[in-house]
Amino acid sequence: MRWSVGIQAEGDRVMTREDVVELADAVAVYNGIATGIGTSRYGAQLVVEADRREEAIEKGTQQFSEAAARAGLPPGPIVRAEAISEAEDQEPDA
Repeated sequence: MRWSVGIQAEGDRVMTREDVVELADAVAVYNGIATGIGTSRYGAQLVVEADRREEAIEKGTQQFSEAAARAGLPPGPIVRAEAISEAEDQEPDA
């Protein structure tokens, strides 16, 4: 099952446009997008394959950490991690 995983980390400085562009390039291989310009937090939304939500968050967190390291970002603590399955995303609002 496909999951959209949102991860956010706390940095040690305000993220510049260049920081986030580097992160965007690094998460692109995971069908990801990056956020965080002008804030001390940087993040990404990634697409992962997993059977369960917990597995999706674990995979997404690992991929995010690897991408952040490739982008040269500080290894800040993860402050947000959430996942929504493709099936959940397509359910009509109740």
